[in-house]
Amino acid sequence: MSKRLNFLLLSLAIVSNLAASQEMPEHPSLVGSWEGPLVIGRDSTNLAFTFSIQEGEYAAALISGGMGIYGMPADTVRVDGRNITIRIPRLDLEFTGTIRLNESGDEIIRIDGDWFQYSEMVPVVLLPVDQPTF
Repeated sequence: MSKRLNFLLLSLAIVSNLAASQEMPEHPSLVGSWEGPLVIGRDSTNLAFTFSIQEGEYAAALISGGMGIYGMPADTVRVDGRNITIRIPRLDLEFTGTIRLNESGDEIIRIDGDWFQYSEMVPVVLLPVDQPTF
């Protein structure tokens, strides 16, 4: 009986350790402004997404002086692990990106993404900024 109990406790401890080691730590917060250049053909403009938390979910607003947009809210903001999707149907716009962390995994250093608009896809790299520069 005592061997069975010891075996059961040992098995439980091993399973608990395996489960704990497989949990993915949540990445740092996206809250704040993320800015980068949008280059379409020969035209270039800066754009920024400002993320906030509203009712426990991420929200985002687009800012781009070159496009005359100053705080247009996104209709959809989805964060799934390190993947981000932002949709603004009024502009026929979708941004999909991947969060990149520093080596220790405690800070987001950039968001590598793709800007989809009017059947065009343009790569965009967003970097953290205190405030959008435009």
